[in-house]
Amino acid sequence: MNRILLSVPHMGGTEQIYVNEAFASNWLSTVGPNIDAFEREFEQRIGLPAVALSSGTAAIHLGLRLLGVGAGDEVLCPSLTFAASCNPVRYLGAAPVFLDSESATWNLDPNILEDALRKRSRQKNLPSALIVVHLYGQCADMDPIASLCRAYEVPVLEDTAESLGATYRNQAAGTLGSVAAFSFNGNKIITTTGGGMLVSSNQTWIEKARFWSQQARDPALWYQHSELGYNYRMSNVLAGIGRGQLSVLDLRVSQRRAVALRYRDSFSDLPGICLMPQASFGEHTNWLACFLIEEREFGCSRDRLIRSLDEANVEARPVWKPMHLQPLYAGCERYGGAVAEDLFRRGICLPSSSSLSERDQLIVVNAVRRAANANRLDSLKESRTSLLPRKMEAGN
Repeated sequence: MNRILLSVPHMGGTEQIYVNEAFASNWLSTVGPNIDAFEREFEQRIGLPAVALSSGTAAIHLGLRLLGVGAGDEVLCPSLTFAASCNPVRYLGAAPVFLDSESATWNLDPNILEDALRKRSRQKNLPSALIVVHLYGQCADMDPIASLCRAYEVPVLEDTAESLGATYRNQAAGTLGSVAAFSFNGNKIITTTGGGMLVSSNQTWIEKARFWSQQARDPALWYQHSELGYNYRMSNVLAGIGRGQLSVLDLRVSQRRAVALRYRDSFSDLPGICLMPQASFGEHTNWLACFLIEEREFGCSRDRLIRSLDEANVEARPVWKPMHLQPLYAGCERYGGAVAEDLFRRGICLPSSSSLSERDQLIVVNAVRRAANANRLDSLKESRTSLLPRKMEAGN
């Protein structure tokens, strides 16, 4: 049996047309019709000016720079996230300060944010920015977060790498802060194989980011540079893939949600396993189908379940290891952390590809059920064995 992977690219059928056009026209580099069209079509989808970049990480980096983050500054960031959310803070010579999650959404806890801002305001040490991560396809609770940041005049960057297509109170994820970053990595809900997008309501900022992304070359006859730039522009070939992928985004969202909800229904009679909460304030894309394992009820730990799935040729992973537990960020300041640590200890991501067949999903479901039942039987045998000496002693 072929290995069932966590999240794989899923082409829609028109991507090859745009890629062939790029080859036929010889627009293969970081300029061309596909880039222009992809940015325009993404802007129509999100409702904000956009610039196509080489990665979501590049988008976060440029977004933070647009917000004025620089050497010696501090930036608030959720601890429960992928390292790419906070690494660009270090690129700019600033320091991340980590905040705990709330169990209701797994995202940034507004109460923790309020505590951090209140304390820092008293110390006259407010952060230069806040990074909000919309985790695994679900938006953070943005109303209280945005209200707090307005009150303390802290700009917000939305890390929407995992949540393209999600909504918050009928607003698209990525339209709720000053700037937002998206990712089109190969495992995302749509892909350009590698790439990202930066959006903002500030058109001037987007033009500045586009300038920086092309090595900040001044408009001169020769190569002249007055500002620091980067090689961050998306290629015309990859933008062609993005155009085809963007056209099937709604379908991909519905397919991912169907996968997650089939898991939920298939495990409804199993104790100790529950789907990531689905907040009532918006649509969760369920980019990855994430579950929490309660070891005592389920019959085995999260790690043992991952090993059992691996033996069945099924890829599964823990949820993100919190940044405050990472060696790279061990010395950073943080507020709370217990919720993020618990989610990491118990959280598992199951295969979630939009192309996952019901047959393959049934293989995953049965592997999970076997792991739970096998470990319950082992526990039952152990408990019966432990009772034997007592019965023999009673008989004597």
